[in-house]
Amino acid sequence: MILEAVMLQVKDGMEDEYEMAFKEASLIISSMKGYDSHELHRCIEIKGKYLLLVRWHNLEDHVIGFRESPQYLEWKELLHPFYDPFPNVEHFENIPLTS
Repeated sequence: MILEAVMLQVKDGMEDEYEMAFKEASLIISSMKGYDSHELHRCIEIKGKYLLLVRWHNLEDHVIGFRESPQYLEWKELLHPFYDPFPNVEHFENIPLTS
């Protein structure tokens, strides 16, 4: 399992429209092979800032399976116009803290 983490900055005044578009985009990502779950969090301190967390079975499910799919083009069309600057996507793996 890997965790995709993305800090997003939405253009000023477009937050409500973005959140509606994200609900539609959620249907796209949740239908992808290797997808496990996702969460979108709105920052309390900074207007227009969001944190997206997506859990994938493996890295390839995201960077190849999703990003190289026709569904990604729909995702991109729905969400990318809202971002300024364009977000940086990072992937993390869990570190077991108990034996």
